[in-house]
Parts: sequence; C-alpha cells; structure tokens
Amino acid sequence: MCGKTDMRKGIDGLATLIQDSFKFNPYGDSIFLFSGWSKDRYKCLYFDGDGLAMLYKRLDSRKLQWPKNEKEVRNLSQQELRWLLEGLSIQQPKAIPQSSKGVC
Repeated sequence: MCGKTDMRKGIDGLATLIQDSFKFNPYGDSIFLFSGWSKDRYKCLYFDGDGLAMLYKRLDSRKLQWPKNEKEVRNLSQQELRWLLEGLSIQQPKAIPQSSKGVC
C-alpha cells in the first residue's frame, strides 16, 4: 500500500481498508503492508488459510523505503520484500540476480 496508514488500526480496520479503499480481497494469496508517518514501523496483514494474521515490527535503526504514491507501488519478489522489511533499499545494484534455472 502507498502513503501513510493510521497505525492504530487492527486486523479488522486494515482488512476493511484493503476491501473498501483498494478493492482487494484480504483473504487472497497476498501480503499487505502498511506503514505510518515515521516509516520506522510496519504492519503486515495476510490470510494464513484459516484466518487473518497481523505482524507488527519496529525497526531500531532504519527506515522503510516506502512508496509515496500509487505510481511507486509495485509487486515485489521475495528477495525485495525481505530487503524492504529489513529497512534496506529494494534496489540492490551489487546483489547477484536470481537465476531462473534450477540448481545442479
């Protein structure tokens, strides 16, 4: 999600935001991330098969690289998601690109 979210919202409030404002299904196969003003914490909402789960994390010494508007929103690879959640840039020019070939 882009922009800033009221971090006081719980599972139900975030699920409603996903459905009503963004027209997505919170019970689908997606992870939804929310960040507040300070960009040093985030909430992650996802459906784990039998209910909605929420993860809340505060970064101690970094800030999230968070999209400011809808043009900056994009699908992330697993590696990019991991970098984002660790407070790193999702553009890592020195990272070794993932191969589409299997490992021998």
